[in-house]
Amino acid sequence: MADKKIILTGDRPTGRLHIGHYVGSLRRRVELQNSGKFDEIYIMIADAQALTDNADNPEKVRQNIIEVALDYLSAGLDPAKSHLFIQSQVSELTELTFFYNNLVTVQRLQRNPTVKAEIQMRGFNDDESADNKAGIPVGFFCYPISQAADITAFKATVVPVGEDQLPMIEQTREIVRKFNSTYAPVLVEPTALLPEDAASLRLPGTDGRAKMSKSLGNCIYLSDDSETVREKIRGMYTDPGHLQVSDPGKVEGNPVFTYLDAFCKPGHFDRFGDCFVGKKVSFEFHSLDEVKAQYRAGGLGDVMVKNFLYAVLEDTLAPIRERRHRFEQDIPYVYEVLRQGTLAAREVAARTLAEVKAAMKINYFDPGVLDALIAQQSDKYR
Repeated sequence: MADKKIILTGDRPTGRLHIGHYVGSLRRRVELQNSGKFDEIYIMIADAQALTDNADNPEKVRQNIIEVALDYLSAGLDPAKSHLFIQSQVSELTELTFFYNNLVTVQRLQRNPTVKAEIQMRGFNDDESADNKAGIPVGFFCYPISQAADITAFKATVVPVGEDQLPMIEQTREIVRKFNSTYAPVLVEPTALLPEDAASLRLPGTDGRAKMSKSLGNCIYLSDDSETVREKIRGMYTDPGHLQVSDPGKVEGNPVFTYLDAFCKPGHFDRFGDCFVGKKVSFEFHSLDEVKAQYRAGGLGDVMVKNFLYAVLEDTLAPIRERRHRFEQDIPYVYEVLRQGTLAAREVAARTLAEVKAAMKINYFDPGVLDALIAQQSDKYR
């Protein structure tokens, strides 16, 4: 097992996945899956974690599971190569979380930057009596521990994440070291795998905000139809100082160019070069650097750049959308993929849990252990 290369990653089922998810993790998962470099790949739909701040709306979580599964399959995750499973159906993860709770202090959780950011984003407050703010659910507060259970249950060596999740991986590593030093070297320390390019670390929203978020309504979803994608791109925030086409424009902090950094390929200029041909002016570009240089110099309008971005995005999204439509026609197959993946995940997690219990000496009824305990205690009371 120590020599195996294993991936564990996943998403909370809060709704359909957007292109921020795609460039931040999903695209890389497909590449890693198809690389042949990994022995086992586990992709988790983290519905139990989603319930930590949606406990009063379980139907929402239930419905979102199929949305995420459809996005996974349409993006290229292959059940023959990756195990797609539902977190809540692997009960061993809950047991591991309970045992790990004793290895982490409240103060350490409070220092976790990701937890702080998530608490602020959801409007939770330490004081339940505070106006218009709910208290922090214990389950939500402790979800870094749950995440550690997810990762270690499969002895994952690699966890593809966005940069905002790095504190969670470090907390998992701390738990692994604490467990192994306290009990026995059973668990494996994971390594975080970040997106390869800066543009994919965190794709901004279409409104220019730092993060693409469902709650902010600034997302382009993988399942959006072509016209919806076009309209969202037309309305994208650009450089507010680029009022006239002739004005010099800023590329830095301009979401249109950030999206192009994440999606544009060299071949797109030959295929979609007509986007830069107009009635009064036309350009011939061979690289994104050339487009940026012209925009900075002035003379290149936002409409042309947005039209090019639309063509580039559609080149990625159209095949995904087409595959999704096919899977939508066979929902029983999608659930069977999740069922089979969950069965495989339970088998592996059960083995890890057995090792954890043995290390903690709470495997009382294991073969051989019970006989030894009976003999030991019988001698003690004779």
